[in-house]
Amino acid sequence: MKLAILGGGGFRTPFVWQALLRDQGSPRITSVTLQDTSEQRLAGMRAVLEQLAEGFGEPPVLRTTTSLDAALEGSDFVFSAVRVGGLAGRCADERVALDLGVLGQETTGPGGLAYALRTVPFMVDVAERVERLAPSAYVLNFTNPAGIITEAMQGVLGDRVLGICDTPSGLGRRVALLLGHDPDHARLDYVGLNHLGWLRRVVVGGRDVLPDLLGDDGLLAHLEEQHVFGAPWLRSLGSVPNEYLYYWYRNVEAVARIRESAMTRGEFLLKTQGEFFDQLPSAGRGAAQLWRDTVLDRSASYMAEAKGGEQGAPENPEPPETDPSQQGYAGVALAVMAAISRDEPSTAILNVRNGSTVAGLPEDAVVEVPVAVDGSGVRPFATPAPDLHQLGLMQQVKAVERHVIAAALHGDRSEALLAFATHPLVRSVDVAEKLLAGYVERIPEVAAVFDRSATRPSSRP
Repeated sequence: MKLAILGGGGFRTPFVWQALLRDQGSPRITSVTLQDTSEQRLAGMRAVLEQLAEGFGEPPVLRTTTSLDAALEGSDFVFSAVRVGGLAGRCADERVALDLGVLGQETTGPGGLAYALRTVPFMVDVAERVERLAPSAYVLNFTNPAGIITEAMQGVLGDRVLGICDTPSGLGRRVALLLGHDPDHARLDYVGLNHLGWLRRVVVGGRDVLPDLLGDDGLLAHLEEQHVFGAPWLRSLGSVPNEYLYYWYRNVEAVARIRESAMTRGEFLLKTQGEFFDQLPSAGRGAAQLWRDTVLDRSASYMAEAKGGEQGAPENPEPPETDPSQQGYAGVALAVMAAISRDEPSTAILNVRNGSTVAGLPEDAVVEVPVAVDGSGVRPFATPAPDLHQLGLMQQVKAVERHVIAAALHGDRSEALLAFATHPLVRSVDVAEKLLAGYVERIPEVAAVFDRSATRPSSRP
């Protein structure tokens, strides 16, 4: 089977590659094509992957290309992890909002809307190419904002587009392990949108064990989310929120901490990734280790503002697990591919078409919920209705997402203004107008969305 990785020069690629190297099932991925716009990144990432493959008997055949069509043609699965506008665009996403006193973050708030505006046209074009060049392929979408991009692509490919984020599944596994249970035998009750969801129950042997955690100060002290939200708030909610809800529940504090930091997350990544790719050509046999070291630096300050640190100088850095057995997004993706291609039943929390899963949201809306996956496709589990607080936030954010998709697809500035102005973290039409004007001025790919005579963000090779 053939796998195409779009954005293959990015830092996610080695995680996926290591998972593939360890996969002994049949059929398995035997051909991997990395696609990226940068020959330098492709060459550097190829060196990293080849070193990681040493000692494995039959690694997949590895190819690189800057051509989308060449990468997609004949693929059985497509991973998408692209960044339209690059890290410079992400820095602008953050700074335009922060300069107006509003949250500047990659996926949550106005920065995520700017990211979506310039990414949706590109990814819809990718979906149209998949439909033509790989008509039976599944697209596993990692490209952020994952829920918005998945919903836009489903307009072309339907249920063959699945959005993957490792945070919900990882949260459920950590809770189960903390309570001494096998995560594979735990049933998770999770509901939300991407980066806006709640773990409400963890059922083991027919019993919800989540109250055991919420009622135990000693156990809670070992849960990362307790350090982000505080035990009293978790108990008030009666659930464990996705860590990104920090930007909602501690919005004032989050904006203040980010504005006080010497650099934003985007600026930190722009610096460290630039240094990585500058050093990679001369790394020789140390290319894979250079990647590992850079991943340590990246991960140590992930969401630093929520965890007592700041970008580039976290107060309590902990080495991440760089082995694919960590059950991160690579593990989730591999399990989904195996379930579909080998009919190996699996469960996961994915971004999928709602149907009748969450009452109060449109049938064709993308939601993030537990699903069953096998050779016949993906089926969401029956999900208890969200409470009013959860549903209200989901409805507001879903309306915003739909406005931004319409704006991106039709070049409609009024739809974009509606998206910014009705976002609950903006709360001002005047600020929304300034945000939109700032993004159009600072990010060429956003300006091109509203300028039919300009070069639009495109996936053309």
